[in-house]
Amino acid sequence: MINTILFDLDGTLIRCSQETFIKKYFAEIGKVFANIGMDGDAAVSAVWAGTKAMLTNDGTESNAKKFWQVFARCLHLSEADIVDIEAVCDKFYANDFNKLKELMEPTDIPQRLIKEMQRKGYELVLATNPVFPECAIESRLNWIGLKPNDFIHITHYKNSSFCKPNLGYYREIFDIIKKTPKQCMMIGNNPVEDMVTGKLGCELYLVTDCLENEADIDISTFRHGSLEELESYLISL
Repeated sequence: MINTILFDLDGTLIRCSQETFIKKYFAEIGKVFANIGMDGDAAVSAVWAGTKAMLTNDGTESNAKKFWQVFARCLHLSEADIVDIEAVCDKFYANDFNKLKELMEPTDIPQRLIKEMQRKGYELVLATNPVFPECAIESRLNWIGLKPNDFIHITHYKNSSFCKPNLGYYREIFDIIKKTPKQCMMIGNNPVEDMVTGKLGCELYLVTDCLENEADIDISTFRHGSLEELESYLISL
């Protein structure tokens, strides 16, 4: 019996073009590095390298450790340097990062949906690809009127040691929340990264408003629809 719902964030609860978001994000964080005397372009390249390291992480250490190790190595930085830079980045995510909210298509569906699922007694997990710190995810949740305590678990780069679509990422979640895949439904907008949970036994729903399907997978094999149609479906459960 399904009693837990895992939600992806970008392109699922947040309606936004991933390409536009990434372009604006790297422009803004480049300014952060430049403002503290770093070479902005080199630092952005190091962020890309660190992100790629997280996406291929094998579970031996947290994504955060993997990211900052690679970032430091690219720019020849010390551990003390990284402590200071991480603090500056966290401040950015709590403040100027919120400029990116303007890229989001406004909708009140996420608030209604989360509130209704809570009322129906479901436990909710925010299963967003864990390449950002927790403070960045909190900011993005605020963009859609949600709070961290709306979820029993939120994945971020310090509490995860895999990324999507590695099944290890999802197994970590199930271990933490003490649920079996068959008790869970995964909702996301990517047939590779999100729907892979079907291999573990999860129920699936593919949100198509901001569909990311670079592999051109036949989505007819998944239950799918718009965020509005998802709302109707979940309320009917």
